[in-house]
Amino acid sequence: MSDTALEAVLRRDRAVVAVALILIAGLAWAYVLWLAADMAMPAATAPVAGGDMAGMDMSGMDMSGMDMGTTAAPGFRAWAPADFAFIFTMWAVMMVGMMTPSVAPMLLLYAGVGRKAKAGGRPIASTAWFFTGYLLVWIAFSVAATGAQWLLARLALLSPMMAANSAVFGGVILIAAGLYQWTPIKGVCLRQCQAPIAFLSSHGGFRSYPLGALRLGVEHGAYCLGCCWALMALLFVGGVMNVLWIAGIAILVLLEKTMPTGQLIPRISGALMAVIGAWLLVRAL
Repeated sequence: MSDTALEAVLRRDRAVVAVALILIAGLAWAYVLWLAADMAMPAATAPVAGGDMAGMDMSGMDMSGMDMGTTAAPGFRAWAPADFAFIFTMWAVMMVGMMTPSVAPMLLLYAGVGRKAKAGGRPIASTAWFFTGYLLVWIAFSVAATGAQWLLARLALLSPMMAANSAVFGGVILIAAGLYQWTPIKGVCLRQCQAPIAFLSSHGGFRSYPLGALRLGVEHGAYCLGCCWALMALLFVGGVMNVLWIAGIAILVLLEKTMPTGQLIPRISGALMAVIGAWLLVRAL
């Protein structure tokens, strides 16, 4: 590539970042879709990674007539290291696919300011460092989610499709997530995510060195985690590999962060979650 062509690409850095984000999110969603389809295959034809449903020994089980929504699945076995690695990878890729769209406004702002700063002779660290710090937070969350799934599987609270197999369990999660949507900490974290410029202003602005940008990304990711962790817990209600459920939560996260409605969307969705959760509990009891 000639110097002139390279300079032209660099001048369009916002477009480059946007395309990169689309590719990253697209690849992550492609993996999730493939994994969901793989797990939906009959046990006799599914590959080992998906066919064992992560910690549940399905061999020799007569599944006919079993209500997977209400019956605790028998035959849980101890997870091998490969199971932990598989589930962690699943969660990590899923978090990348779900959270990349909602952080895009911040990354595009960062890239635009970076271009102007470079033109003015005061360059800042690459957008990639900030994005890496952001993703590190969600990778750490994926470790915790893997541990939570292991515990729930051990307690037989998840069906083979990794969804709540008890209306009581599902109702409790929905109520807890709904109430969290109304808490002050949710509001504080959401405001930091909704206003990239305000976040940067309150955290010392852009960084000229890579580790500073990495730390700034971690700080932004921490606010994002504080805003969205309860919504991610809903994956255990509708199914960790339920693609429509995953997409619905991702859309809710995106709307909360990008729509100029303040706390309205979280409070409406939170009230709805709590009502549905209460209905499940009443129905179960």
